[in-house]
Amino acid sequence: MNEQRRIQRARTFDEVAELYDRARTGYPETLFDALFAMAEIAPAGAEIVEAGCGTGQATVSLARRGCRLVCVEIGANLARIARRNLAKFPLVTVVTAPFEDWDSRGSAFDMVFAASAWHWIDPSVRYARAASVLRPAGTLAFTTWAHAFPPGFDPFFSQIQQCYDAIGHGGIAWPAPPPEEIGDERIEIEGSGFFDTVRIAHFVSTIEFTAEEYVALMNTASDHRLMEPDKRERLFAEMRRLINARPGGRIRKHNLRILHVARRGR
Repeated sequence: MNEQRRIQRARTFDEVAELYDRARTGYPETLFDALFAMAEIAPAGAEIVEAGCGTGQATVSLARRGCRLVCVEIGANLARIARRNLAKFPLVTVVTAPFEDWDSRGSAFDMVFAASAWHWIDPSVRYARAASVLRPAGTLAFTTWAHAFPPGFDPFFSQIQQCYDAIGHGGIAWPAPPPEEIGDERIEIEGSGFFDTVRIAHFVSTIEFTAEEYVALMNTASDHRLMEPDKRERLFAEMRRLINARPGGRIRKHNLRILHVARRGR
């Protein structure tokens, strides 16, 4: 994705912040258990900067574990909802700013964490920026996300792919690769020169959607937000038709989250 497209897509989430908060699903708790085990730090009292907290879906899991959090969110609407969702956690502060330009006021943290937001941060500075706000031997942790297609995946996704192709938005090779063939970011992390001791863990989770739930979710996806409106509505109509024609009117979707944990180098 080129730089202009990255910025354009990143801005779409704030435009539909309330829908984003309702439609987006949370993260498996096992991911956060693994996060602190891999980082070798105790969550209670850990000082963490979360880059791109959105409306706080991942933040809640960190806050419940007693972390002290500064959440840096570029979207004003997303940040407003995050403050609402996190109001009961006194150790959490939400700041409206781009992570790249955020003024840490000289504070140093145990961890920089990003849940599905790392790829929206300027790739030319994100590793240096994270290293600059970490204590010596501090931890960078982030997740990447992919729609997973393990053996036996729901045939709905093969069917709807035909509509994506018909409107000129196929975008992916089909059939899609299985979860174990989707790459991680180890080479990029080590190549940055700022981090080492990289650890990786994979998490595949399953969630069911009705037609309206799935359309709502896809209406928050950045690439779908930027589709031509007539093509998007054609796609959503076909999603509704296929899902509602099923017994029970539901689909089963697999999500792959890859957790990356790295230690700040000397």
